[in-house]
Amino acid sequence: MEENKLSEQEVDLIVLNLIKLHSNEVEFDTENFSDLLKFSLSLNTMEKKRVVDAIPTLSQFQIDELTKVFTEERVKFKDLAKEHPDDIKKLVAKQQAEWTELWDLYKSEEENKSVEVENQDKIDDIKAWLGL
Repeated sequence: MEENKLSEQEVDLIVLNLIKLHSNEVEFDTENFSDLLKFSLSLNTMEKKRVVDAIPTLSQFQIDELTKVFTEERVKFKDLAKEHPDDIKKLVAKQQAEWTELWDLYKSEEENKSVEVENQDKIDDIKAWLGL
């Protein structure tokens, strides 16, 4: 049975909501940050996930620096697109395919946590039955 894939827009919304879990002491444009992260051509899916996962613990300085780096990256890739349009098109196509995989990583992580909880419950039941 094939599971339904989320659309790119649904993944956008999920990631944006995760980014909005940042510290109340940090102020930044979450939509812009999400867009910069999504269209980063230098980060792979796992690296993007690590950035999203780290958001709640990042300082204002760290968020500002990431935003600056992603913005500079975008400018540099736009310049490269003038000289190497086919290569950049391939990178963009790869990025778009990988973006929807981000949800798969979160889904898999959640399923693994569920299995771990279930296994721990079984261990606890066995220990209780054994009187440990």
